[in-house]
Amino acid sequence: MSSTSTLDFKVQRCEPELVVPAKPTPHGYKRLSDIDDQENLRFQLPLIHFYQHNPNIKERDPVKLIKEAVAKALVFYYPFAGRLREGYDRKLFVECTGEGILFIEANADVTLVQLDDADLQPPFPCLDELLYDIPNSNQILNCPLLLIQVTRLKCGGFIFAIRANHTMSDGFGIVQFMTAIAEMARGAPAPSILPVWQRALLNARDPPRVTCVHHEYDQVGDTNGSITLLNDMVQRSFFFGPTELSAIRKTLPTHLRHCSSFELLAAYLWRLRTTALQLNSEDEVRFLCIVNLRTKFNSLPLGYYGNAFAFPAALTTAGELCQNPLGYAIDLVKKAKAEATEEYTKSVADLMTIKGRPHFTAIRPYIVSDIRKIGLEEVDFGWGKAIYGGPAVGEAGMMPSLISYFIPLKNKKGEKGILVPLCLPATAMERFVVELEDDLLRAKQLVNEVENHSINNPTTIASAL
Repeated sequence: MSSTSTLDFKVQRCEPELVVPAKPTPHGYKRLSDIDDQENLRFQLPLIHFYQHNPNIKERDPVKLIKEAVAKALVFYYPFAGRLREGYDRKLFVECTGEGILFIEANADVTLVQLDDADLQPPFPCLDELLYDIPNSNQILNCPLLLIQVTRLKCGGFIFAIRANHTMSDGFGIVQFMTAIAEMARGAPAPSILPVWQRALLNARDPPRVTCVHHEYDQVGDTNGSITLLNDMVQRSFFFGPTELSAIRKTLPTHLRHCSSFELLAAYLWRLRTTALQLNSEDEVRFLCIVNLRTKFNSLPLGYYGNAFAFPAALTTAGELCQNPLGYAIDLVKKAKAEATEEYTKSVADLMTIKGRPHFTAIRPYIVSDIRKIGLEEVDFGWGKAIYGGPAVGEAGMMPSLISYFIPLKNKKGEKGILVPLCLPATAMERFVVELEDDLLRAKQLVNEVENHSINNPTTIASAL
């Protein structure tokens, strides 16, 4: 179910260099949207991709090829070669200077098989070596907006790692840029999808007006201790394949079994995670559901690579969440997910300008981002698709205990499922693992009893869990 494997190896890095656009690009200033520059997006987002050796590709160096492709792609995505500045009222804008992005060439004395034996999933061994944090390079303002490291492996495979300033793009936007690099590495003269800036589409209205309830930005007091800054945090990844998801689903009353796999697993983990934290029953807890706005916001054009998501919150108490059946949590998740309308997004943008671009509440939230349809693993530089493409760390630099990603993954048995990195205080993680294993075992046993006609009423299963 989970992985905590480690592997030690050495990485030799060349000196970092700046890669500039292959052709001259316009100088100017481009404002970010009021969705882009909210406080909680002012961090660096790390992603990592692992590629196998391709025997059909000879005498082609992935480092050289990708570096040249980056320079070509920056001609189209030239704002990435600029620097972020902050103006009046903390408004962010890009100065398109053409200074370039950071690039690191590296070699590692390890094979992909050795890495795969240690499990290619967060937390990754020697991540700081595979995506080196160049001193003084990771500030939000006045620093390169992207850092790319390409590491050759002994077997002929390689690792592509990227760190992106999240205010510039969300996951879809970064994948769009990476896809452009990959296409140009394969010989394309231009990206198949041209980048579109148009950040004003997600700006506040004039005058701004908050028309929706935004529990994700509630300013609440920390009455029972926040878990965001503890030092004893442990990260593990958990795989949910068809067997686990089916067992959980079959424990639900019939009318809830049509829920999506996201709603099912998000509610299940939120409830189990809250139980493991042993909060007071009256403590408020929130589930923040990251919703892609590209399918909901009709005015966003193809090629838009800014942040285009909202995370409406479900609000309840720890007692209500943990003491009620799983269906209670599923209903809350479904309701939060449905709130992310176009009007809701406009209301968020207006709230940003009215309230000074606040951070979402960091007191007892749980955030889930489903990245199964982003296409991270589809990025092909010419060596084929990545055998893993996704977040480099479970929390993606945000706040270590708050966010999980739903990552598409095929396990070593060949089963397609969902990988979920989770970060908790050490004692809570121990409780979580025990609760998860016991809960899944009970679910499978009860489902077997139903299928063997020992239990005739599906409602009995839900009440037994």
